[in-house]
Amino acid sequence: MKNLLVAVIATTASMAGASQDIVDQYPQSELYSKPVEVIPHVYSAIGATAPPGFGNAGHNNNLSFIVTSEGVIVVNAGASDKLAVALHDEIRKVTDQPVVLVINENGQGHAMLGNGYWADLGVDILAHVDAVEEIRETSDNMIQRMQVYSKTGADGTRVVEPNITFEDEYDISLGGVNIRVLHLGSAHDPGDIQVWIPDWDLMIAGDIAFHERMLPVFAHTCTSCWIETWEEKLEPLAPTYVIPGHGHPTNLAQVRRYTYDYLVDLRAKIGAHIEDGGDLAGAYYVDQSKWTNLDTFDELATRNAGRVYEEMEWE
Repeated sequence: MKNLLVAVIATTASMAGASQDIVDQYPQSELYSKPVEVIPHVYSAIGATAPPGFGNAGHNNNLSFIVTSEGVIVVNAGASDKLAVALHDEIRKVTDQPVVLVINENGQGHAMLGNGYWADLGVDILAHVDAVEEIRETSDNMIQRMQVYSKTGADGTRVVEPNITFEDEYDISLGGVNIRVLHLGSAHDPGDIQVWIPDWDLMIAGDIAFHERMLPVFAHTCTSCWIETWEEKLEPLAPTYVIPGHGHPTNLAQVRRYTYDYLVDLRAKIGAHIEDGGDLAGAYYVDQSKWTNLDTFDELATRNAGRVYEEMEWE
């Protein structure tokens, strides 16, 4: 199984790497890339490591699915109905089993704006209670943004809330596969979840974990909480295989490097800046040169620094 994951990573990386310069890896589909089998029975269509736009149709996160003998579980509905349709087309190429559940990894648009397509098919949709609250509060803005960048790709998309919610853990047994849907704690987004398959040692980690691109710090993100959740809840699980929220499938060490290590480093730099009497304007220029290799660095580095300053100023 380990050799298969290595082969997947090598193949996808050699095809395109993680470059924002590549407009589309799968031009015959609305998807940015064709789903790959990460380990047996678990597939993921890897999104662009770039902001959502017309060129990637908003597919800049990972859309995954788990195939069992009793049905398919999809992780992330997609950023539009058209993306959901495209993902479903790919699922049908792999199996005749029906999709029986869609899981929204959080309340962001690329996780849930495709819910309407799946709901029309009678598929249950699962999310954390905090993700549903975020959908209720921000869905108008999310769909308007998507309509701007996606243009005609937004046709038919509407906001549909998940019909099943949970707080700490939601356990699923399907076709002999035991799946734990977890909310490990506060991280990137309030309703972040992780899909953990212990028997296969694989985690579909969602946005607690980033790979190959810089993570964004939102105004509501608690970076100290994210670090604490990582240390106390994620690390003890020690998955061998990780499908991050963004970037190619990899292992825990790699997502630790580009997520946890980045957060620790940025908070250390901002903390030293505050100790030296630095202000918000100066915080934007703390040294983040260690991370310039990450996609979306130009879009996010200074913004992240400012938001972490605003967070740490009151700690």
